[in-house]
Amino acid sequence: MDRISDFRSDTVTRPTEEMRKAMMTVEVGDDVFGDDPTVNRLESLAAEMLKKEEALFVPSGTMGNQIALRVLSDPGDEIILSDTSHIIQHEVGAAARLAGLQTRTLKTIRGRMDPDEVKKCIRGEDIHFPKTALICLENPHNDDGGVAVSPEYMKEIKAIAESEGLHVHLDGARIFNAALHLKLSAAELASYADTVMICLSKGLCSPVGSLLLGTKEHMKKARKIRKMLGGGMRQAGILAICGIIGLTKMIERLKEDHERASAFADFLSDIPGISLDRESVNTNMVYFHIKDNMRVIRTLEEQGILVIPHGDRVRVTFHNDVGDGDLERLKKAITDYTGKLL
Repeated sequence: MDRISDFRSDTVTRPTEEMRKAMMTVEVGDDVFGDDPTVNRLESLAAEMLKKEEALFVPSGTMGNQIALRVLSDPGDEIILSDTSHIIQHEVGAAARLAGLQTRTLKTIRGRMDPDEVKKCIRGEDIHFPKTALICLENPHNDDGGVAVSPEYMKEIKAIAESEGLHVHLDGARIFNAALHLKLSAAELASYADTVMICLSKGLCSPVGSLLLGTKEHMKKARKIRKMLGGGMRQAGILAICGIIGLTKMIERLKEDHERASAFADFLSDIPGISLDRESVNTNMVYFHIKDNMRVIRTLEEQGILVIPHGDRVRVTFHNDVGDGDLERLKKAITDYTGKLL
């Protein structure tokens, strides 16, 4: 097979040639001692971009989220979050296992929990109740189709949290995708949360790494929790330089992924037997329903086209390593497949 077109996730992106060359010559030090100048530069850059006091480089988005939960709550507390959030669906129960938290999940439609339901779930003072400590948001919301959530909604949730003395954490793994769609800065989205996690290893093409951002006080605590979880890296500048390149040179390129995802969603909308929530296709992901989705996935794989199942849906993700030719190849394969069913 001449070529694989890999639409499984933007996590499959490979570092750019510029990143590979920079990794060979970058200045490094021991980050646990705070001596890696490149990590320090990455953290300062991210903090400036998102208008937070400080940032912390971590190995993964999951670790970043879990550190935030530990920083903003205590074991035995309760947190409120979406029933389809990454923290609930894709982090192996870590909120309970690592942070000792009880989770209160709410039904989510296009990335939004009902603010009135959020209010109702906040527990008052009672000897029988866990303390409500934290509300978690996700933007864009992965499992709801990569939908970008409006700043108005985030502002409303932040106001509810502040009125009750609660914290807000934002899982902003693909925050720059959301910001581009909404035509505003990532810093504005981040302003509605006490802590925010952003990923470098998805659409920005860094091979490893995420960042957790917040106040200096929160990040001081986060740094110690990172060490506890085994996330203290040594000469991490060899990775951090890729993050710097990603943040400075790869954000605007995300628009290309959005355009291809939108074109693919339009294409699917005209095919009998396929359904999708067209309004949720805001960023680089397309989720669609088709009968016997696993058979479709296997058929595409036989042709060198990789996608993934998501329940009874198929997920297709656009990124730096798939272009217009890959999109046309995917469209033809689906046309051929569905044509045989008619």
